[in-house]
Amino acid sequence: MWGMDASKTSSGPVASRAAGIELIALSKRYDGGSVAVNAIDLRIAEGSYCCLLGPSGCGKSTTLRMIAGHESVSSGDILMGSRNITDLPAAARGTAMMFQSFALFPHLTALDNVAFSLKMKGVARAERQQQAQALLERVAMGHLAQRLPGELSGGQQQRVALARALMNHPKVLLLDEPLSALDPFLRIQMRAELRRWQQELGLTFIHVTHSQEEAMALADTMVVMNHGVIEQVGSPHQIYNRPVNEFVARFMGGHNVLRLPQGLMAVRNDHLQLGSPAEACPSLGGTVTDVEYQGTHVLLGVEAVDQQGATGVTVMVPEARFAEHPVQLGQAVSLWWQPQQAHALAA
Repeated sequence: MWGMDASKTSSGPVASRAAGIELIALSKRYDGGSVAVNAIDLRIAEGSYCCLLGPSGCGKSTTLRMIAGHESVSSGDILMGSRNITDLPAAARGTAMMFQSFALFPHLTALDNVAFSLKMKGVARAERQQQAQALLERVAMGHLAQRLPGELSGGQQQRVALARALMNHPKVLLLDEPLSALDPFLRIQMRAELRRWQQELGLTFIHVTHSQEEAMALADTMVVMNHGVIEQVGSPHQIYNRPVNEFVARFMGGHNVLRLPQGLMAVRNDHLQLGSPAEACPSLGGTVTDVEYQGTHVLLGVEAVDQQGATGVTVMVPEARFAEHPVQLGQAVSLWWQPQQAHALAA
């Protein structure tokens, strides 16, 4: 299990309300013996943006629900700042959750959706609506306060859901795949807004996603999970450039995992070169099996041969270079790379 501290200097009008989260040997076991989360340790710095990611069933959403208080803890502890919140009810933790479906009440206006939690607390109508309107203004939705959810776009609904989550002044905002219901163009736009909101609010954001691209765009710290354990924690740059093992290298994409005389190595797709190798550079031979035009570059699939036999390799070739030296399906090619561009992986 790998871990490190997330670090970021928080700023913004409510930075003092942020809190860090620490998970200590946190586990979730179900009747019948299945283990969803297996004794993970993680420290998330106050005011940082942390993304939990991994394949379906890796334990990321279960971890988020345990932090939220929506899932009981089998063993271990959850600390928020100096408080142990492991056994506290969800409403007493200082967290708020944004769900994948936004979970807005369809019969209530945007304003009343945001004000709903204060209504349940008995806050007077005028006061709760004033607070709700102020939050809608903050997320650029004040002019649509009287619209029903069905009259709003997906991105507008997400803004309302964010305003509602902020109504109770949380210290930590938890986001369960909040962008997955949006179309690809809107997803890119909304992730930029999420990042801006997090920086302006100064809160700790913990965001579950299965998208490597989304996590790299948003996170100060990425937590890669698999089979209920943490494989690696680090900045997007650290994890992409120095994956600790074969799982992380393959899951993050953009890497070729090769079995070479010096051991298991990862070489990025864009670091592989076609043609005769430069002096003293390692190389592999192979046959082109796929050619995909991607606009700025061409992706080549190559069946190469490493120390353990045939292996699939992907090569990213800049468009201009491919135009000068095109290759065809079935063509034999040589692949090479600079020795310093190969990264050793743990067995």
